[in-house]
Amino acid sequence: MTDLDSKNKLSIIYKALDSKKAEDIVMIDITKLTPVADYFIIASCTNESQLLACVEEVERKLRDSGVNTPKSEGRRGSGWILLDCLDVIVHIFLTNEREFYDIERIWADGNKVFPDELSEE
Repeated sequence: MTDLDSKNKLSIIYKALDSKKAEDIVMIDITKLTPVADYFIIASCTNESQLLACVEEVERKLRDSGVNTPKSEGRRGSGWILLDCLDVIVHIFLTNEREFYDIERIWADGNKVFPDELSEE
């Protein structure tokens, strides 16, 4: 399997979520806040079908890039699925769940990453 650096992995994940029309995609650099990961990426979906399609697309795009399938937490009907890609943690929420948990607030000290800062791969 290929070892992509975390910024390239972040780019692949962002593009996968964007291609499935995930909403309000936020990327946060957490390297200075925790050793857990380099980035969080958080996205919203309007329904369960879209949420599952986003998860499947992220897994497929990573696999196509030679990255092992991420570990996942959450299940159908939970409104929140987390994908642990080691150096990038992906949170995909239904809109109401995201508003309830408000994890962006917890990581507000991190630096936001904007799409134009990502690689073109």
